Amino acid sequence: MTTFSELKQSSKEKMDKTVEALKKDFSGLRTGRASTALLDGIKVEAYGALTPLNQVANVSVPEARLLSVQVWDKSLLKAVEKAIRESPIGVNPVNDGISIRVPIPALTEERRVELTKVAGKYTENARVAIRNIRRDAMDVIKKMKSSSEISEDEQKKFEADIQSITDAAVKTVDEALKTKEIEIKQV
Repeated sequence: MTTFSELKQSSKEKMDKTVEALKKDFSGLRTGRASTALLDGIKVEAYGALTPLNQVANVSVPEARLLSVQVWDKSLLKAVEKAIRESPIGVNPVNDGISIRVPIPALTEERRVELTKVAGKYTENARVAIRNIRRDAMDVIKKMKSSSEISEDEQKKFEADIQSITDAAVKTVDEALKTKEIEIKQV
């Protein structure tokens, strides 16, 4: 049997993880400003396996619109360049034989609108996940009430507590979306 405080804590932790996942998704959206997170999802064909880029190279941001990729094993330069070029982020890396420079072009208005829509989809998915967590918690509360573990008054109080946690998580998600939209439009 779980207590309400455990249920409340568990629900809050799950919602917090959902918000963090959304922020991680947002960091991968290209906004015209260089960020090492842009290359996080890229896998390189190295040593006979697909390897995350950050395990074969160091990525840095020397300028606002430039990423620098220092590959540790120079024999992988071409493979890293190819992986970046073929990735969905839409950049054109430059291999100088020592390192790879990735210029980040300015966003077109069309791309800004597209990125705003993608950010909206990520946000809606996060809202759905938060509502599912709330629904699961509410189901547990109803079961506690039906098995006479709690009174009707306690049920209403617990449901109100879960709803307030949910409202706070949704508000955080909405604020993250507003921040991302401003970031997309400014650059």
